[in-house]
Amino acid sequence: MVNEGAGYTPAEVEKKWQEAWDVRGTNRRSSEELRAAENPYYNLMMFPYPSAEGLHVGNIYAFTGADVHGRFRRLTGYDVFEPIGFDAFGIHSENFALKVGVHPMDLIPKNVANFTRQLRRTGGMFDWSHTVDTTDPAYYRWTQWVFLKLFEAGLAEQKEAPVNWCPSCMTVLANEQVVGGRCERCDTPVEQRRIAQWFFKITKYTQRLLDNLDTIDWSETTTKAQRNWIGRSEGAELVFPLVDASAGHGSVDPDTVREPDETAIRVFTTRPDTIFGATFMVLAPEHPAVDRLVSDDRRGAIEAYRAEAQRTDLVSRQKTDKTKTGVFTGGYCRNPATGEAIPVWIADYVLMDYGTGAIMAVPGHDERDFEFATEFDLPIPRVVAGPDDDADTPLTEAYAGDGVLVNSGAFDGLGKVEAIRAVTEWLAERGMGELQVNYRLHDWCISRQRYWGPPIPIIHCDACGAVPVPEEDLPVVLPRVEDFRPDDSGISPLARVAEWYETTCPACGADARRETDVSDTFLDSGWYFLRYPSTDFDDRAIDPEITRNWLPVDCYVGGNEHAVLHLMYSRFLTMVLHDLGHVDFDEPFTRFRAHGLIIRDGAKMSKSKGNVIVPDPIIEQYGADTFRLYLMFLGPFDEGGDYRDEGIQGPFGFLHRLWDTVVAAEDKPADGEVERKLHQTIGQVSEQLPELGYNTSIAAMMEYLNTVRAGGRTAARAEVEPLVVMVAAFCPHIAEELWERLGHDQSIFDAAPWPEFDPEKAREQRLEVAVQVNGKLRGTVSLDVDATAEVAEAAARADANVARHLEGVTVRRVIHVPNRLVNFVVG
Repeated sequence: MVNEGAGYTPAEVEKKWQEAWDVRGTNRRSSEELRAAENPYYNLMMFPYPSAEGLHVGNIYAFTGADVHGRFRRLTGYDVFEPIGFDAFGIHSENFALKVGVHPMDLIPKNVANFTRQLRRTGGMFDWSHTVDTTDPAYYRWTQWVFLKLFEAGLAEQKEAPVNWCPSCMTVLANEQVVGGRCERCDTPVEQRRIAQWFFKITKYTQRLLDNLDTIDWSETTTKAQRNWIGRSEGAELVFPLVDASAGHGSVDPDTVREPDETAIRVFTTRPDTIFGATFMVLAPEHPAVDRLVSDDRRGAIEAYRAEAQRTDLVSRQKTDKTKTGVFTGGYCRNPATGEAIPVWIADYVLMDYGTGAIMAVPGHDERDFEFATEFDLPIPRVVAGPDDDADTPLTEAYAGDGVLVNSGAFDGLGKVEAIRAVTEWLAERGMGELQVNYRLHDWCISRQRYWGPPIPIIHCDACGAVPVPEEDLPVVLPRVEDFRPDDSGISPLARVAEWYETTCPACGADARRETDVSDTFLDSGWYFLRYPSTDFDDRAIDPEITRNWLPVDCYVGGNEHAVLHLMYSRFLTMVLHDLGHVDFDEPFTRFRAHGLIIRDGAKMSKSKGNVIVPDPIIEQYGADTFRLYLMFLGPFDEGGDYRDEGIQGPFGFLHRLWDTVVAAEDKPADGEVERKLHQTIGQVSEQLPELGYNTSIAAMMEYLNTVRAGGRTAARAEVEPLVVMVAAFCPHIAEELWERLGHDQSIFDAAPWPEFDPEKAREQRLEVAVQVNGKLRGTVSLDVDATAEVAEAAARADANVARHLEGVTVRRVIHVPNRLVNFVVG
């Protein structure tokens, strides 16, 4: 119990109300309540990875911002559901377990317990009765179920593919996890390998993923990142037939180049109009046509180059600033527009999994091709002329601007747009090209050759192939394996546990083998928001009735670093589950807002700099409410702010003054000027909180409290009770205590109406009005609101400076703009 006569003691207040919320079930929602909710609002923040270090200030900044929004919605009449969970599988946890010599099955529960303690301490409105932990078999049973649904729909397949391989982490890396040719986790140089992997066919949803971005209310930076990652481009697929070595390498009439066979090389290009300038072809080293093209005298050089490319990660191969390398195959293909035989090279900057694994090189109009042609002394003709060029203007660098075609036969003089269609249609008549749309997005590789993850629910049978584990046999439980350290074989540690992987085929009963790869942690997090409302059910992943009432998520807050991974994958999985009839919406998050970044004393926080903020001692000293308030006051929520230790004193002092003012408040009429400021504050806060305008809302409330306390006056209850309600979203503990001291016996979040804004009461009674002479400011006068033109003119003439400028001149006209301006036009 808080001492009634004492001043504000955050530790006592916060302990009391955290216990009260638990006992009363203030934030709990039973399944029955979730079904019956009449005004549901699903408020969510990205769930944390429970590291051994515990919560850091960035976590609390994000969680507090989301929680303030949820509490505001609850105060304005919504039934708010705000769950929390833990994204606890994955390589980060496994690597740390290996580092400290503790099994992840022992380490992670301790980390989760510590995170739970810290999260409870911050005062979040979390519904702990609906928590998920991705490492719990009760959760990943349904992650495996999601995999099976995609497998049954033909959207999951196993195939061999080139991948980035970290020899230190000993696992596959996504392109996003390779920075400067090195693993983002351990800074080890990354290699390329070909490994059999499981993929989800997200590419079947590319256009839908792109189109739907126009229908959702997301941060612009996030939608832009997704558009760029999907990478839609319009162009054409063109066909270059191989040249038979026995036929020689001379030119032929292009009209005879038609109806190619299956060995022809196909390329996708966004500039088919420049095909007359294609003087060589470049293939990915892995392209299957290389073996057909290579001449005997070039075979050794080709194999050596292929081996070197194999050792280079996929991201580094695409760098535009590296020296161009390549090897001539000895073979040729036919340019279908010119009829010329052009040489075919291989180069590591062309990737097999991007486009068709081949490019037509137009060195005159592509910087990368220009560099390659310069390096290997290949022809560089001009086929596009800019406004200051003609067909014979020499090229000293690639010209990538717009212009008209030159040196392009019958198409000379055509502009870019017209030429693209005309050239493509001309080639299409001979079966040598067609208009096409291409995408940068590639299928999602979900296989990981590690231990700490959900086993992929597939059984491999020699007779039946890949067979799904029957749903009634889920979960496929991850066994406790003491030797879980990965090796360089590219095979999961589970492949060393014969007693686990040896099984029988569910289809035919023959001896079979379990899949030993585990799934990507982004699959765990790609659907968790669907599980939260249905955690009470063991017989279904998603309860249809509750899901219809609460989903999609109304507001989702998280880091923009997840824009093209977690958020893209969540959208894809939701679309699939919608198409399969499991949910009735195809976008998971109606509204997404990316939060900003907290720095410290002007520098990004890192352990190496020793400037990481640990929240526990700050909360111990100042209380969670002060910490929450300070974080939200640092700057715009979507930008973040600079954390300075001394800055917390301002919010700390504000809460002490608020306490002292409220406990001393009297039952008396509100002062007119204070009431006017109150309604101005209500209007501002009510308008800004829905848009996460936290720092300016806090500033308005601080300014209002200063007005209430001006001159040492004692506040009226009617002046401070609305302020307590507005503060509650930011500082729930002190708000609950002050609400109780104001005589209420229910939680402020259940009983308090959001203060009603009255625009009439917010209007100023007097205003400062500018006075001009011939449009130049000469003074200001204080007038009653809506003062007449006569009153305004008289007050303006009475101003000494204005009177001086009117002396000896003729006033030809007086312009009066009510409540804003008096302008004397003189001559």
